[in-house]
Amino acid sequence: MPDSAVISVGRRLRVLPNVWDIVALCLVVGTLTSITFGARQLNAPLETVQVANISLDPAMLPQYALRTTLRMMAALVASLIFTFIYATAAAKSRQAERVLIPILDILQSVPVLGFLSFTVTAFMALFPGSVLGAECAAVFAIFTAQAWNMAFSLYQSLRNVPRDLDEASRAFGQTTWQRFWRLEVPFAMPGLVWNMMMSMSGSWFFIVASEAISVGKTTITLPGIGSYVALAIGQRNLPAIGYAILAMLVVIMAYDQLLFRPLVAWSRRFKSEQGDDLGDDDPWVLLLLRRGRLVAYAVRPFIAMVNSVTLARLEPLSGSLTLPSRVSGEGVRTAGRYVGVTVWWGCVAIATGFGFYALYKEMAGSIGTGDILLSIRYGFYTLARVVVLIILASVFWVPLGIWIGLHPKLSRALQPVTQFLAAFPANLLFPVVVVGILHFHLNPNVWLSPLMILGAQWYILFNVIAGASAFPGDLKEAAASFRVRGVNWWRKVMLPGVFTYFLTGAITASGGCWNASMVAELVSWGDTRLEAQGLGSYIARATLAGDYPRIVLGITVMAIFVTLFNRILWRPLSNYAERRLRLT
Repeated sequence: MPDSAVISVGRRLRVLPNVWDIVALCLVVGTLTSITFGARQLNAPLETVQVANISLDPAMLPQYALRTTLRMMAALVASLIFTFIYATAAAKSRQAERVLIPILDILQSVPVLGFLSFTVTAFMALFPGSVLGAECAAVFAIFTAQAWNMAFSLYQSLRNVPRDLDEASRAFGQTTWQRFWRLEVPFAMPGLVWNMMMSMSGSWFFIVASEAISVGKTTITLPGIGSYVALAIGQRNLPAIGYAILAMLVVIMAYDQLLFRPLVAWSRRFKSEQGDDLGDDDPWVLLLLRRGRLVAYAVRPFIAMVNSVTLARLEPLSGSLTLPSRVSGEGVRTAGRYVGVTVWWGCVAIATGFGFYALYKEMAGSIGTGDILLSIRYGFYTLARVVVLIILASVFWVPLGIWIGLHPKLSRALQPVTQFLAAFPANLLFPVVVVGILHFHLNPNVWLSPLMILGAQWYILFNVIAGASAFPGDLKEAAASFRVRGVNWWRKVMLPGVFTYFLTGAITASGGCWNASMVAELVSWGDTRLEAQGLGSYIARATLAGDYPRIVLGITVMAIFVTLFNRILWRPLSNYAERRLRLT
């Protein structure tokens, strides 16, 4: 056979599908079928979710799990888009940072039920008579449980890019746009991927409130695992709760295998130096993408598009003004900058004034001085719980997170376990907590508090694992060469190395504690209700009663507490870490 014929046959064989292509085809068809099934449900009339349409039959759980997963994935996509826009703006502009970061502090502290109190009506009006409005409200509530953590992670990473890498990219003539996609985003990717996992797990914590919506006289029950759990708790059905836990475990294992395990392995490419663990034990999804013949041809246009975007010589992030050659540059640039800053702060002042006016109009005539003082007192109760719980969680999880992060194989083995534990909703512990408190005559003000940290503690663990995983190997080798061991190894090497990651986790964990206070300070099991005095239970009672003025008051007081706490403690620590502990 001529050589040309052999080459032709070889080329035809390379494009023929193999076993990996068949597996990929099955995954794609299954995913598209699932999305199509979920999309068809959006056309149902609104009446179908305003009645008790949830069944505790375990056979319904696969359908409920699919609906819940689609909502969580839609919220994750929206959170990613929000993260890249919001965090980048805050990291690149000092003027924007002074406004956007305090807003982010407030947003992460506003409880999910606080958002639902106002967004349900808005989405229902936007899509009248359709389930789509209720679905949008649920997705938005899940979004609020995911986005803030991811935004903080990207913001902290963009502010702490090593200076030597930044100088090298400038020396190679890269534009601001190219540095962003080729240096800053890859540097932020390990932390962002771990925070995406935490966000997905954290959103399970509020899935009950997102799918079983009850605000005043408005009751909406969307088919899903969350509404299944809410009905099981209301009927004290322990077997149904067990089935729900099993369904959660299956869903978490599925998206860990299909999404997060490949993402974590892929993000290891972006460590600041190459280590021995790179490329070891790649997950089967990555092997599918690399070995599938048709898959390689299918993704080639996407890769080309990404490269064309990231390599484009644009300057959209620099904020610089290009002037004609005849115009005197410095004076015009200074004037333009002054006008821009003035317009920006003018818009901020107008928005702030409008916000205060809206708050006054909502609460005027319904809220007295006694209500304000009571909410402030409850705020100090909740603040005390948050501080104590964050300290305890940090003492326990920081050393463990460093140990896990320094052992890649152990990290991969524990990844689904930590996701499941982080996803475990506090609602499922209500039977044990309520029965235990009543049986042993315990004080709810003390023993309901651990429920606040149940979901929030994992922010600390996941971020510390990400920091330890991304810790440069040459620094570890240098510490070993100089025989830095014991307490000095912790004080001089690892704790400073993961401190910026820990701060991201601690900030979001404290916000998560405030957020979870609505669920943790007022719990119920059937007809039995236990309450701990605090701002969370104050807002929860107002939400159940449909008392909008007190909902607004409680959320406003909580936002003030969180903002002041972050400004007094977390921001100075972040500035210190940026100045003194940044890798250079």
